[in-house]
Amino acid sequence: MAKLTKKQKEALSKLEKNKVYTLDEASALVKEVNTAKFDASVDLAVRLGVDPRKANQMVRGVVSLPHGTGKDVKVLALVTPDKEAEATAAGADYVGLDEYLQKIKDGWTDVDVIVTMPAVMGKLGPLGRVLGPRGLMPNPKSGTVTMDIGKAVAEVKAGKIDFKVDKYGIIHAGIGKVSFDAAKIRENAAELIQTLIKLKPTASKGIYVKSIYLSSTMSPGIAIDTKSVN
Repeated sequence: MAKLTKKQKEALSKLEKNKVYTLDEASALVKEVNTAKFDASVDLAVRLGVDPRKANQMVRGVVSLPHGTGKDVKVLALVTPDKEAEATAAGADYVGLDEYLQKIKDGWTDVDVIVTMPAVMGKLGPLGRVLGPRGLMPNPKSGTVTMDIGKAVAEVKAGKIDFKVDKYGIIHAGIGKVSFDAAKIRENAAELIQTLIKLKPTASKGIYVKSIYLSSTMSPGIAIDTKSVN
């Protein structure tokens, strides 16, 4: 087991063992226990009482964080020529079609989100093995396959994120940066949590929100009292 650094020990000393915190407390504390020298990401992990192997218990969706993610999201708009100006005006970092499809075939995936049109999805199908594992395949449910390209690009750049429960029943999402003030972290976290609560599958029985942890890059996780957010 790796030894803890002096800073890591100092961070852990600020957390009370076995204590669960309110979302307000955790949002302030996550800034205090951060040990990274850079503007670390703030992440939320929510364990749900679902069985993701069953289609009727799959939880996935999108949420627009009120204060964005703090991250400069690189967006590729795969669109026909008539939509290029719209995508560019909305802030897409890369705009085009065939030349970018070829770049992706050649292994280029230096983007965070791909937005496209229904008519283009047929061309993206063969690239599923490249885009799928990286979470880059556009999906109508996440709003990244649409004719309203300008709106889709603008929402992603402003802080719209998509999420999907993993095989362990956990939702992981980046909700901000440690440079955010505590109120912004709390409001972003609350927005995601409330969205998850609204998406509770009817087939899910028993406790739905089992645990919530807030952390920053390289920092210990802070347990949040699930009753404080319901």
